[in-house]
Amino acid sequence: MRFGGNERRRLCVVALCAALVACGVLTRGAGAQGRRAPSRSRPNVILIVADDLGRGDLGAYGQRFIKTPNIDRMARAGLRFTDAYAASPVCAPSRASFMTGLHQGHARIRGNMNRNNERVSLRPEDVTVAEVLKGAGYRTGVVGKWGLGEPGTTGVPGRKGFDYFYGYLNQNHAHDYYPEYLWRNDGRVNLPKGTYSHDLFTREALDFIRRERGGPFFLYLAYTLPHANNELTRKTGNGMEVPSDEPYTREPWTPQQRNYAAMVTRLDADVGKVLALLKELGLDDNTVVVFTSDNGPQDKSEGGYDQTLFDSNGPFRGLKRELYEGGIRVPLVARWPGRVRAGVTSMFPSTLCDLMPTFAALAGVGAPTATDGVSLQSLLLGGRAPRREYLYWEFHEGGFAQAVRLGDWKAVRKGLGGKVELYDLVTDVGETRDVSASHPGIVRRAEEVMRREHVESEDWPVTVAK
Repeated sequence: MRFGGNERRRLCVVALCAALVACGVLTRGAGAQGRRAPSRSRPNVILIVADDLGRGDLGAYGQRFIKTPNIDRMARAGLRFTDAYAASPVCAPSRASFMTGLHQGHARIRGNMNRNNERVSLRPEDVTVAEVLKGAGYRTGVVGKWGLGEPGTTGVPGRKGFDYFYGYLNQNHAHDYYPEYLWRNDGRVNLPKGTYSHDLFTREALDFIRRERGGPFFLYLAYTLPHANNELTRKTGNGMEVPSDEPYTREPWTPQQRNYAAMVTRLDADVGKVLALLKELGLDDNTVVVFTSDNGPQDKSEGGYDQTLFDSNGPFRGLKRELYEGGIRVPLVARWPGRVRAGVTSMFPSTLCDLMPTFAALAGVGAPTATDGVSLQSLLLGGRAPRREYLYWEFHEGGFAQAVRLGDWKAVRKGLGGKVELYDLVTDVGETRDVSASHPGIVRRAEEVMRREHVESEDWPVTVAK
């Protein structure tokens, strides 16, 4: 998997769409509901992404206090990944990577803000998974937080392969759970005062599924829970914004902890509503549902919530904005009744960049050749795991940092000239003992990956000797 040029990626998608048209898979009328015959050969795909949810916040990953019965049941009914990673420890770059299948050394968006403190939007040549699936005849929708294109730019959902969009375009706007307005496609929708946006997202997602039940469809459900309202934190000290702290009102915790737990349980309840609707409509056995989070849990400064009570990052070192395991290791659960075996656990090191080629394979088409992910289709369906030599990360906030996973080895470097730290994740999953001095050959391999996989970005420039 080598990084190709932007034009090459665009030509691949154009050629793919032309081939589908020639084969009769994609027709000029495929976008209109009512002209599509129901499809059972290609599954519907629903990707549900939580915002700043810690891996340890779910019962399926060891949570003891917060109730998440629906996601836990989803994990028991499908495949649970233990070694799944976000592409970045913060929102926008992580989402850009799983939308395009490119890790952070190659992605267009590598931070929430660029070096000039500006938002960066996706370009026309940045191919998204929605464009690939739309080219294969899927109806596509995104509900919730976008964050990859400001209004009027080339990065808005309607220009990146989505037939329908409802939610926030700007991620700072997404901090506000009681917004004055949201976006529906290219238009602003004013909201009644006191409207909790998360509840609207669930309603919109259920309506999309009902509307597109003839399939095939792709729904990206980008929930904002349990991200803090950072601005509210600065005003009141409690940015965990939720209508009620039920069912935790009587717990002897801080208000922030009660609210955080309530946000996670509210998220879980609405995931349950999505799964229940699929069963009600008879779509259960022809729909792949994937649940994950965009990065590790936030620290106390963002919501006033101290994650140590719930052990949100589990046994891992670090939180959001760090390339240690706690900042990038995330929950990943895949469910497809009758196709994905129930109750299976996989230790395969996977990344959310794998979603692009995986969804493309499930749809029966090819992903752009430049993707940094690998298809997990065989693994999902009970076959062999794909071959993987390494995983790569970089992060630009607070100084440039890089990380590499090579098998069970994890290397972290802060700064271009910084020392490479090396950890054995089998014996030291908490990354507490740097063993780089004892394994110079592994360090050299990690340094080579760091050198090779970083491609310079005009918005996030770093001088790397080649």
